[in-house]
Parts: sequence; structure tokens; C-alpha cells
Amino acid sequence: MEDLSVVIIKRGKKRYTEPFMHKKLHDSIVAACLSVRAPEGQAEATADAVCEGVISWLKQRPEVTSQDIRVIATRYLKKYHPEAAYLYEQHRITI
Repeated sequence: MEDLSVVIIKRGKKRYTEPFMHKKLHDSIVAACLSVRAPEGQAEATADAVCEGVISWLKQRPEVTSQDIRVIATRYLKKYHPEAAYLYEQHRITI
């Protein structure tokens, strides 16, 4: 899938930016699913569905924060795998 021309504002003091990267989001969703012992095929399918939802949401926005991405991805992930969604949502807190 082609990356969108959306700018992601990263958290931190400098608040640097980076372009949206589909693969980065997809890989993080797969990792959350695998962390809660979802089968690999299910993790991939869930990540595909979540990314599709996030990309649809992003198409109307030229710039978002990384936190915005996390919130929207969590919202979609809850539909497909609530346990993985909880882990994905709490990632910064639990590490």
C-alpha cells in the first residue's frame, strides 16, 4: 500500500514530524495481536482492517499527531480484537 502525504507530529519536546508510514502502523498492530497470542493470520488480517480504517480517517487530514493515530487505531482495533487493543492503547504506560 502506498503511504499517504500526511504529516505525523511526534511527541516529545522537539515535536519533530515524519510522513505517515503504512508499514509502521501495520507492524505495530500485528505485534500487539501476536503479543496476546493471536494466530499470525488473524494478526495480519486484523492489522489490514485497522490500517484501512485509519487510512480512511487520515484522507481528510493533512497533519495529525502520533497520539491521534494511536487513538484512532485503538478504536478500530477494539472492534476486531479488544485484548490487543488494550495492549496497543497502554503501550507507552506499560513499558
